[in-house]
Amino acid sequence: MTAKPQPGSLPPAPRDPVDTIIEQWAAVRPDLDTRAMEVFGRIYRLARTMGDRMEKAYTPFGISRGEFDVLATLRRAGEPYTLSPRQLSATLMLTTGGMTGRLDKLERAGLLRRSPDPHDRRGLQVTLTDEGLRLIDEAVGAGLAVQTEAVSAALDEEQAGHLADLLRELLAGTQRSGS
Repeated sequence: MTAKPQPGSLPPAPRDPVDTIIEQWAAVRPDLDTRAMEVFGRIYRLARTMGDRMEKAYTPFGISRGEFDVLATLRRAGEPYTLSPRQLSATLMLTTGGMTGRLDKLERAGLLRRSPDPHDRRGLQVTLTDEGLRLIDEAVGAGLAVQTEAVSAALDEEQAGHLADLLRELLAGTQRSGS
């Protein structure tokens, strides 16, 4: 007899490649508890799948995911949409060299400008241009639509909220245990 899904729940997801991997480990190493492998294997595959979809969502705007991240970070900073390269690097977890390449490309495209920091003679400020602001506002909408479609195709609102809470806890726990 098959169990009926509870109201508000979805039927079980079909088997995926992670199931196969877990079964293979169970066959050769039945002593292993592979629950963490199931969780992180799916998180990794989900991140790759959605990363590819997000890249496609940003292509019509002429930017990559990395360039989107720079523009979005400046946009989230609020008016006047200005941060130092160091603040951007810290937020995006990039080296200064990696940041410089992104900034160079975005500046050439007219999406941001670098200028001297009026409060620090040695520093720079990075500011969104009007074109950069327009572009990021459109690109964030396009990217969010892709993410919303993916979530709503698999989960209801309650499940999505619960998953977000669980992932927040998992992220916090891994950051604490990894220090």
